[in-house]
Amino acid sequence: MSTLIAIGAGIAVLTGVGAGIGIGIATSKAVEAIARQPEAESKIIKSLMLGCALAEATAIYGFVIALLVIILLK
Repeated sequence: MSTLIAIGAGIAVLTGVGAGIGIGIATSKAVEAIARQPEAESKIIKSLMLGCALAEATAIYGFVIALLVIILLK
């Protein structure tokens, strides 16, 4: 049973991979947009920060779920 808990926690932490990929893609697109329209930089940065925060929140939720699985099911 202990190994299944570890496997479940590992799967929950994999949400960080998706968040990292999403933040990387969003950052690259924001840099391209700023390069094309430098005058819109402040609006682009605001949208980028909001998107990165939401993506990072997903990774944090996965980490918290993994901790809960380990602590509560042990």
